[in-house]
Amino acid sequence: MVQATLNPKKWVDKYANYLLNYTLVRINDREMAKDLISETFLSALKALKSFKGDSSERTWLISILKRKIIDYYRKTNSAKGRAEVKVEFYGEERDGDWLEERVADPTGKNVENDFANQELKMAIIDCLGHLSERQERIFTMKTIDEIDTETICNEFNITPSNLWVIVHRARVALAHCLEKKGYN
Repeated sequence: MVQATLNPKKWVDKYANYLLNYTLVRINDREMAKDLISETFLSALKALKSFKGDSSERTWLISILKRKIIDYYRKTNSAKGRAEVKVEFYGEERDGDWLEERVADPTGKNVENDFANQELKMAIIDCLGHLSERQERIFTMKTIDEIDTETICNEFNITPSNLWVIVHRARVALAHCLEKKGYN
């Protein structure tokens, strides 16, 4: 049975630090990050029977955590209301992973820039939700979680060239989605 591959008793030891770091990158509030991780573990325990074994235990937990983070931002943003924000990108266009380069400047202390980057982050999360589940997982693992190509290829039983095609198509879809949201 697939559930035999899950070991909830070891989740905290094996994944808590990774999940905390993952969450802190997305939510700059340590206590809230801890709460979201606790909620993730509880949701995972409740959903043990739904684990299909299509991904690793860690990837499955991350996918649950991502939804918790999205829910957190939906709650906080709906309470504050919507605001139109002009997003400022730092520096000129560079080669490489365009999406990953459009994150907050860690040296910037400007509140407007922080807010703009939170809005962009939410837009990116929303656009990721429009990708197929497989495409979203592969894109996230490669570009956000920085998991090596070989590991991803082995997990999804794909070739490296197929991986890069999937990542490229995800980037194109995300760019189109962000453009529709006014981020061009």
